[in-house]
Amino acid sequence: MSAASFTSTPRRQSYTFFVDRDLGRKIVPQALRDAGAQVEIHDDHFPQGALDAEWLPEVGRRGWVLVTKDREIRYRAAEREALLNAGVRAFVLRTRGLSGPDNAQILVRALPRMVRFCIGNPPPFIAAVLPSGGVTMLFRESRRRRRRRRAPRS
Repeated sequence: MSAASFTSTPRRQSYTFFVDRDLGRKIVPQALRDAGAQVEIHDDHFPQGALDAEWLPEVGRRGWVLVTKDREIRYRAAEREALLNAGVRAFVLRTRGLSGPDNAQILVRALPRMVRFCIGNPPPFIAAVLPSGGVTMLFRESRRRRRRRRAPRS
């Protein structure tokens, strides 16, 4: 899909994409902005060396959609728990060794699918953005676990 089709996607303004530091501060964020997305950059809000478990709760509180290249985020318990507890929607770019412009092109191509995925899937989740621009679910919190986590503690 083209950037033009993204700009005509309803509710596009309802999502702000938070670009993790592993995708850089310039090329990827600017390409997403040029495609019509609202974008926030990690280093504009958090120290460069901040641990994921420290900033993920704030990303969730603000309702931002995480975009990262961190393929291991779903396997590290502290980060996964922070992401789930904060209700974060996360997209992991599944590329290796590509340049910033190549990653930007893939994300711009995937943007309409990412928006539709957010509309169709309640948070929290971790989804993959494939080199083709496709989007697929990697991890979703089970309903049972979600109910347990949200149940009031006595």
